[in-house]
Amino acid sequence: MRERQLALAMVRVTIEREECTSCALCWETCPEVFEEGPDGFAQIMEEYQTDGPEAGKVPGEMKECAVDAADGCPVEIIKVGE
Repeated sequence: MRERQLALAMVRVTIEREECTSCALCWETCPEVFEEGPDGFAQIMEEYQTDGPEAGKVPGEMKECAVDAADGCPVEIIKVGE
């Protein structure tokens, strides 16, 4: 039951897009959450955006993937939290 509750919880993800170097690491590491925007910078997948391309909420089961991308970001601009 606890696992199901975690899977249903939404996790907030943000990107400081103005600092993005377009290295592609986030969208290659976690394409379920991140994608390359039309301007070449990282953005949250459109279906999960809540405040434009820089912020969104993703299903809890995607949290680990998003954290992996955040941990690998060379400029540390991705934040993942509840």
